[in-house]
Amino acid sequence: MTFSTADLHDANEGKVLVALPGLRNYGGRKEFCGPIATVRVHDDNALVRAALEEPGRGRVLVIDGGGSPRCALVGDKLAELARSNDWAGIIVHGCIRDTAAIARMDFGLKALAATPARAAKKGEGEREVPVTFNAITFKPGEFVYADEDGTLVSSEKLL
Repeated sequence: MTFSTADLHDANEGKVLVALPGLRNYGGRKEFCGPIATVRVHDDNALVRAALEEPGRGRVLVIDGGGSPRCALVGDKLAELARSNDWAGIIVHGCIRDTAAIARMDFGLKALAATPARAAKKGEGEREVPVTFNAITFKPGEFVYADEDGTLVSSEKLL
């Protein structure tokens, strides 16, 4: 599916939320969208893996890692797991790793930055709760649209 967040914004101004800049594209697919699923964690990606092991059904996993630069919440193995389980993409308010491998995948992934450090696996955090970062709230079941221009959230499906 080809779309432009700029065009979606113009056609739905006042009905969509626009995330502040800061999330970078790392995946090989630059445009992705779908219903939102969420995880809130802090330097721990066990709940991220648990979510991505489930069928994605075209959803986008939005991970609120608190913007932590200390460790990566997603790497190439989790990105491949997500891709193979029919997730449309991942948005990480935090870091990822294995960026060269992820860039070769037909998969959408946005994050703040990269680091080689791995996350803990304690299972701490929350799933399917509203998460807020980059000046917008991502609510489970709403819709996210992401491309190289930015990230939009809508309470209604736009495409």
